Amino acid sequence: MSDETPDSLIPYDSIVQEALRAVVGRVLGEIEANGSTLPGPHHFYITFKTQAPGVSVPDSLRERFPDEMTIVLQNKFWDLNVREDGFSVGLSFNQIPAALDIPYAAITQFVDPAVDFGLQFQATVADMAPASTDTAGNDEAEQGGSEPVEGADDGSNVVTVDFGRKK
Repeated sequence: MSDETPDSLIPYDSIVQEALRAVVGRVLGEIEANGSTLPGPHHFYITFKTQAPGVSVPDSLRERFPDEMTIVLQNKFWDLNVREDGFSVGLSFNQIPAALDIPYAAITQFVDPAVDFGLQFQATVADMAPASTDTAGNDEAEQGGSEPVEGADDGSNVVTVDFGRKK
């Protein structure tokens, strides 16, 4: 017998990534159904690839964050519209309103620091290597403080799925 794991003919990693991204959609859908009001101390840090297909952000933000960007949904956001393939939301950056449209496939991280919960995803866009990310500085981060997300660096309660597919 060989110690090597055979290549799977079933794309388990893609299936799991898609299912975990659906968690983000379900959570945002519940917020939308609740009148876009976050319950209690919940708030979300959502990191996404700005160059991924289907992502729509103002050019000024894309210039500032050419690879990856983190938004904060907390106190002040509007027009949350959750779809099967992604969501759109209105946020302000330095008191300038902006509309963002983000497909779930572009999301690389979803964190709710209020309950120490996080999901981390593999980039689904070919040839997009992970890069360091600064918080976008939308007004929610300024109002709620821009302290680091608790537990984000130690990996606690962050689900990472990597089936070690051979390349």
